[in-house]
Amino acid sequence: MNTLLIVNSSPRSNSVSRRLTRHLGDEWLAKHSNGRIIERDLASGSLPFLTEEWIVATTTPADKRSAAQKETLALSDALIEELQAADLIVLGVPMHNFSIPASLKAWFDLVTRAGKTFSYGDTGPKGLLPSTKKVLAVVTRGGAYGEGSPADFQIPYLRHMLSFIGLTDVTIIEADKQAFGVDAAQQSVDRAIEKIAVLTAENRCESLVASV
Repeated sequence: MNTLLIVNSSPRSNSVSRRLTRHLGDEWLAKHSNGRIIERDLASGSLPFLTEEWIVATTTPADKRSAAQKETLALSDALIEELQAADLIVLGVPMHNFSIPASLKAWFDLVTRAGKTFSYGDTGPKGLLPSTKKVLAVVTRGGAYGEGSPADFQIPYLRHMLSFIGLTDVTIIEADKQAFGVDAAQQSVDRAIEKIAVLTAENRCESLVASV
């Protein structure tokens, strides 16, 4: 079964990033009538920050964890299972203070686990999620940031963290200039929709998961 995971992180119910991830999900489902969409809304309930109890639980061998430790890791386990089940992962990522929303940072903290999504060996870190999984990151910003801009901690962070857990096939769908006035904002959204159309045209959306 083809499975799409959509992770939204905007606190706004009808934000640009949410509208675009919704559009992308509709386009994907139109070509995958038997597909399954998993939606994880990070704004619907605040994710917990890492605690000492959480860290101790992750470093305790699985067969030695107490019931309380298993409960502590239950949400992390569920989020990782969603990533493992997905063939295609869509992230809705508005820029907050030049970086990603705090809720998405908390999500990364919960899914980045030694022995689950990454490991360390003689050659350094190794991502444990299959690199064949595809990621589409819908990135929205008020301003305009060129590649390599020192003020952009959003896209570099996304690429680094996704790569760290094994997800190296990342496509950025960008809708910037949202604070440049109605016309500029809409033109940017239109370009993002056009890029989504290119990805889904001629069953290319299906090809995104064909190699999984």
